[in-house]
Amino acid sequence: MKRIRLLLISMLLQLTAVAQLSPFVPGKAEANGFSEERLQRIDNVIQGYVQKNWIKGATALIAHKGTIVYNKAFGFGNTRDHIPLKTDDIFRIASQTKAITSVAVMMLFEEGRFLLDDPIAKFIPSFANPKVLDQFNAADSSYTTVPAKRGITIRDLLTHTSGLDYAQIGSPNMKAIYAKAGIPAGFVIHPRKLADAIDRLGTLPLVHQPGERFTYGLNTDVLGRLVEVVSGMSLDAFFRKRIFEPLNMKDTYFHLPDAKRARLVGVYTEDRVTKAPVPWADTTFPGITVDYPVNNNGYFSGGAGLVSTTADYAAFLQMIVNRGVFNGKRLLSRHTVEIMTQNQIGDIPFGNNKFGLGFEITTEKGFLKLGQSAGSFAWGGFFGTSYWGDPKEEIVALLFVQQWPFSHGEIADKFKALVYQALK
Repeated sequence: MKRIRLLLISMLLQLTAVAQLSPFVPGKAEANGFSEERLQRIDNVIQGYVQKNWIKGATALIAHKGTIVYNKAFGFGNTRDHIPLKTDDIFRIASQTKAITSVAVMMLFEEGRFLLDDPIAKFIPSFANPKVLDQFNAADSSYTTVPAKRGITIRDLLTHTSGLDYAQIGSPNMKAIYAKAGIPAGFVIHPRKLADAIDRLGTLPLVHQPGERFTYGLNTDVLGRLVEVVSGMSLDAFFRKRIFEPLNMKDTYFHLPDAKRARLVGVYTEDRVTKAPVPWADTTFPGITVDYPVNNNGYFSGGAGLVSTTADYAAFLQMIVNRGVFNGKRLLSRHTVEIMTQNQIGDIPFGNNKFGLGFEITTEKGFLKLGQSAGSFAWGGFFGTSYWGDPKEEIVALLFVQQWPFSHGEIADKFKALVYQALK
């Protein structure tokens, strides 16, 4: 009897492991840890935002223990043609690209290609002998510098503590410096090469000493170039072969194929007076185009360049929740995932939470805000997409919108609260 019991336990564990490795499948909410009645509250809130003309449309997906318990679309993806939004429509995920680039970096780290505290100059020489901005002249964007106390490390880049700022959306002084040098944020209008931009970036000043504080910047674009240098592949090719194909992410691209362009969701901005969403125009944000996924620019921005669907990106997140494995394929070891999803910035201020390697990490204090479990990892994108993974509750959740500015961006926090109130 004891042998039979042990055999049954072994079989159950094997079945559980297989379930964790399998691709997503839809399931009944009630049978998978969620209240169907309480999930309807998500419908009510999102549909309410559409009816109030605060957003044109949104898609939302929730998976629990590898089973999709909620997957819906609301409103329109392209109001010019009055096309209803569909759950498999493709969104510009912008800064959600950063997590994928960070995973690519950690895959190479696992192969012994570098250590996290190696200087980036070892691989991209233009970052040797970095300097920090001292004085800035707004009249002509000239400046003076002081030597950095140390070089930028790969870990600095993964944690946004390098001193790099953001082109086009960062601080005024650094935006001007980057503009003068022709450094883009990633939404590129004309053909460019990542290697050229990153080489120039390495010669420009930092906004602060490396490791001194958190500054959201072009760090992950540099990491994308690191992946290219170390792997000998373009970032596009590395993503495709090493991440997208193993995870069966069939709708995630830098450059969207012609056959899928009808599924690309329109981008909206806000009327300056009413704040109602209106179609994005070329003058909405000078120097930025929303056509970057279809204009053949050739620029593989590791920080902002991808488009994807909620289902594709959920598969990527589930891999992290599963501690590195999904769809029968292991991308990372469980220890590497643990490194990525723990505080890597020490006492550097970051609101109620902390930052790991590529993700915001919920702390015990952060849990008190909306109910996300401590240890959850999250981020979002410029055009209104957001996500998180909760390893404790085995939840993956995403809410995708395409709008900037977004005066009603609080919907992302409401969605978080709505997910947890529906959990049994």
